[in-house]
Amino acid sequence: MRRDLIALPDNSRVWIYQANRMFNNDETERIQSDIYDFTLKWNSHGKELDCYGHLFHKMFLVFVADENNHVSGCSIDSSVHFIQALGSKFNVDFFDRLNYVFFENDEINIIFHTEMKSEIENGRINEETLFFNNLVNTKESFINDWVQPMKDSWLNRYLI
Repeated sequence: MRRDLIALPDNSRVWIYQANRMFNNDETERIQSDIYDFTLKWNSHGKELDCYGHLFHKMFLVFVADENNHVSGCSIDSSVHFIQALGSKFNVDFFDRLNYVFFENDEINIIFHTEMKSEIENGRINEETLFFNNLVNTKESFINDWVQPMKDSWLNRYLI
């Protein structure tokens, strides 16, 4: 059963899938509609999940599910299959973990992991640069820690 994000408990589980490109407005609307339809019927062993899904910043597909529903492996598999189908439909990869996304002048930018060192050296990226931490796994951490300065994220290893 689809819920608003605010209605789900703070300990709800979060899955973030980052596309390897930003979607245009038309694609975003179509993806939002597909996500909405999926979350209406997402279930665990036949029982509807209290869940939420949304495409943030035209590139981050986020699912949130109340863990009190005992989200099963099969229900997680169904969400992965849904994302794979979206990837095929829109010719995008939601499973490429080698791109890093950050804010620069209030705009979202993507860099490949091999560019990180040179971007730090040339000053484009520094310890205060805001990055998306897609490793957050609860609603509370999603709200509080999804976007964080590089120095506070797992990416701080590049600052050495």
